[in-house]
Amino acid sequence: MTLLDGKKTSEAIQNEIAAEVAAIRANGGKVPHLAAVLVGNDGGSITYVTNKVATCERIGFGSSLIRYEDTVTEEELLNKIKELNEDDEVDGFIVQLPLPRHIDTEKVIEAIDPKKDVDGFHPTNVGRMVAGLPAYLPATPAGILQLLMRYEIETKGKHCVVIGRSNIVGTPMSILMSKSTYPGNCTVTLCHRHTADLAYHTRQADIIIVAVGQPGLITADMVKEGAVVIDVGTTRVPDASRKSGFRLRGDVDFEGVAEKCSYITPVPGGVGPLTIAMLMTNTLRAAKKEVYG
Repeated sequence: MTLLDGKKTSEAIQNEIAAEVAAIRANGGKVPHLAAVLVGNDGGSITYVTNKVATCERIGFGSSLIRYEDTVTEEELLNKIKELNEDDEVDGFIVQLPLPRHIDTEKVIEAIDPKKDVDGFHPTNVGRMVAGLPAYLPATPAGILQLLMRYEIETKGKHCVVIGRSNIVGTPMSILMSKSTYPGNCTVTLCHRHTADLAYHTRQADIIIVAVGQPGLITADMVKEGAVVIDVGTTRVPDASRKSGFRLRGDVDFEGVAEKCSYITPVPGGVGPLTIAMLMTNTLRAAKKEVYG
C-alpha cells in the first residue's frame, strides 16, 4: 500500500508556482493577485481563507481579503463582485462558501466574471470543462487529478466509482475521469445517497473517490484488493484526547481499507492540501490569460 501524500504534492506544486512567479517578477511582469471575499464568522471558512492568504504570500502572489459580517445585504455583496470584476489589479477572486441563507449563492456565483472565476464554479467554466475546452477546474477535483498523475497511477480503461454528486467535487470529478485524457479514460459510475446497494458498485471499482461527509462510510468489505482509494471527506468528530476536543475523520475507514488497497489518501494530509495549491494554479493561469486569452 502506498500513501498518497497530498501535503508533499501540494508543496511541490507551490514551489513550481513560486519559481514561475519569481521569473515573472524578475522580467518586470505583473505578479498574480488573488482576492478572497469572506462573509460571516464560520470557523472553517476563516481558517481556509487565512490559509489561502498565507499561501499567496509564500509563493509571491499579491492578495486581498475582503470581510463582511453575515448581515451584509445581497446587493452590497453583488456590488463588491462587480467592483472586483472591473479591477485590473485582481486576476482572480473567490467568494468563500457557504453564504448566509438570505443570499442567493447561485446569483453570486453567476455574477463573477468567468475570466476571474478561479474556483471554477461559474456555469461558463463548468460548461467549458464538460465540452473539453480550456477552463478553470474546481480545485478539489483538479487536485485529485494531480495526485493520480504525479503518482503515475494508471487510469485508462479502469472502473472509477465516484460517491457524492456535489457541484464542487463529485459531479465534476465524474466528468473529468471519463474524459479521453490522462488522468481519465475511465468507465465511471456516479453513486449518491439514493444508490441501492452501494457496496455492489464499490466492490467492482478499480478507483474509488468518495466525497459525502459521512465518516467511515467505506469499509474494508466494500473494497476489492488493489483498489485506489481517494477520500475527500473531512468531518470533525469528538476526541477527548485532543487539545481541540475533536479530530478530522474521512469517509473511509482508513485502518481497515488501507490493508486491501494499492494507494490511499490519508485524512488529514491527503486531498485537502491540494485544494489551495490548485486554486493558486488557477490564479496563475488567470494572470497569464491562458484560458480566455
